[in-house]
Formats: sequence, structure tokens, C-alpha cells
Amino acid sequence: MTDAIQHSKDKLMDDLHQGIADAEELLKLTASHAGEGAVQLRERVRDRMSQAKAELIHLQQATVEKAKAAGHATDVFVHENPWKSIGIAAGVGLVVGLLISRR
Repeated sequence: MTDAIQHSKDKLMDDLHQGIADAEELLKLTASHAGEGAVQLRERVRDRMSQAKAELIHLQQATVEKAKAAGHATDVFVHENPWKSIGIAAGVGLVVGLLISRR
């Protein structure tokens, strides 16, 4: 299940990056259009894109930090409770095996 969640997060991040890149390209293509409204609109879009990029970078960093913390906590648990870890792994393996064999 965590692989599916990670895949969804990765796809969302890729989509956001692509959306920002498309918006930047649109701004470049419309740069030659004059007019007070067009200039103001481009400035607002540019400001919002900069803000979205900053938030995206912050989200990425927070996700990486949480993943590292979860990995460290798992490592500590396994080292402090090796037999529990073996039992949990065996139980999960048994359940997965039973589910696979029913198909």
C-alpha cells in the first residue's frame, strides 16, 4: 500500500512540475503582447508560480525528512526488538501467502 501511495505522490509532484513549466512557457509566449491588463496578469501569474515553486520545494523536503525519520524509527525498533520484528515479518508473510494462494 505504501508503494501505491508513494507512486501517487511522485505522479502528483511530476504533474505539478509540469504544470509550472507549462505556465512559464505560456508567460514567455505572451511576453510580446502589450497592454496594462496583460502585464499585470503576467506579473500575478509569475508571483504565484514563484510561490508555488517554493511551496513545492518545501513539501518535497518535508516528505524526505519524514521518510528518513520513519526509516530511522524502524531501524531502531528492529535493533531493539529483533524477535518481535521476525514474528511480525513472519505473520505478514503468512497473510500475504494466504491471500496470494486464494487467487
